[in-house]
Amino acid sequence: MPAKLTNTIIEAAIDGFEAQKHKIDVQIAELRALLTGDTVQSTEASASPARPHRKRSAAVRKRMAAAQKKRWATVKGQTEEPTQKTSKPKRKLSAAGRAAIVAASKKRWADKKAATKE
Repeated sequence: MPAKLTNTIIEAAIDGFEAQKHKIDVQIAELRALLTGDTVQSTEASASPARPHRKRSAAVRKRMAAAQKKRWATVKGQTEEPTQKTSKPKRKLSAAGRAAIVAASKKRWADKKAATKE
């Protein structure tokens, strides 16, 4: 004997089939878009438009980075604020050293040119 179909069961079945139909319609639209090369926007996505990203200036990004570094320093247990590393003084090339490099490179090029002529 078949189960008795009540109005509640029939309405639930209709709702379920409507949801399946909606999913199938979305998939068909996506496939059609692939054929034509267009982009598809689903009805769910268009119902709640995405909020545009806010652009921040370089100064704001720098302040944010400094604040994040300070937070990480406290998390890691460092009490003082991170400081910049002191850089070594720039090394300078003496005149004699430069002359030696120039002479060596001139000799190298002369040897290479002599080898190609032979």
